[in-house]
Amino acid sequence: MPLLDINGTQINYLDEGPKSAPAIIFSTSMFFDVDMFEEQAKTFADRFRVIRYDHRGQGNSAPSPRSQLDMETLTKDVEALIEALEITKCCFVGNSMGGFVGLRLAARRSDIVKSAVILGSSADAEVSVAEMDAVVEVMLEHGIEPVLEDILFFMLGDTTLNDPSRSTIKQRVIQMLKTRTPNYADSVWNIAHREAISDELSEINIPVWIVAGDEDHTYPPEHSKRIAEGIPNSKYFLMEKTGHVHAMENPSAVCDLISAHLKEVEH
Repeated sequence: MPLLDINGTQINYLDEGPKSAPAIIFSTSMFFDVDMFEEQAKTFADRFRVIRYDHRGQGNSAPSPRSQLDMETLTKDVEALIEALEITKCCFVGNSMGGFVGLRLAARRSDIVKSAVILGSSADAEVSVAEMDAVVEVMLEHGIEPVLEDILFFMLGDTTLNDPSRSTIKQRVIQMLKTRTPNYADSVWNIAHREAISDELSEINIPVWIVAGDEDHTYPPEHSKRIAEGIPNSKYFLMEKTGHVHAMENPSAVCDLISAHLKEVEH
């Protein structure tokens, strides 16, 4: 996988599909990497330029100190990525942390982002700061194992946690989480202490679809509803039997929704 030197760091990314085609950029949730959107890449790379990337400090991108893992810096990273790859007017798809970035891009960079799909995210300041700070302390001292079950609960919906037909998805997420090193705690800290973006939502003038999971334990549907209420002409969708990791828990539904979005906004 190539590494791109941008914004004072190295970002790991995958660039698939025709380079001259309209681009879709996929931005991941906390703890996840480019594999999160594997099914979506398979679906769209035959006719779109599909870019998947790892946030700094995660996946195969370069590590960074806590002070450089804030949402503003992550947003600058993807701005630099889009410009370095000479992409014009992409569709930005962000899940959770990727959604924090996507909302900032939508509000500030309509020159490079034509539309956005925001999955399982929030425009508010974090409501679970104390709980997340406790996870940070445990991870720094003991690694992820003592809080693995807690993180799994926040990531996956009840159906994925309990339905045998989704056991492969659950086990894949468990194995991925087990590889995450203590330094991931610094990214968790920045989620817990991020600033709200709610006061910028009214400035967004591109098409934005907001998607909630009905079983999301991290950001329940109320968070997505508030985003949709704040963005003029946005659309809100509730995805059933889905927790926080839409693209993996309900990949076909996510692909169908993105397809409908792309058709409506004429990418």
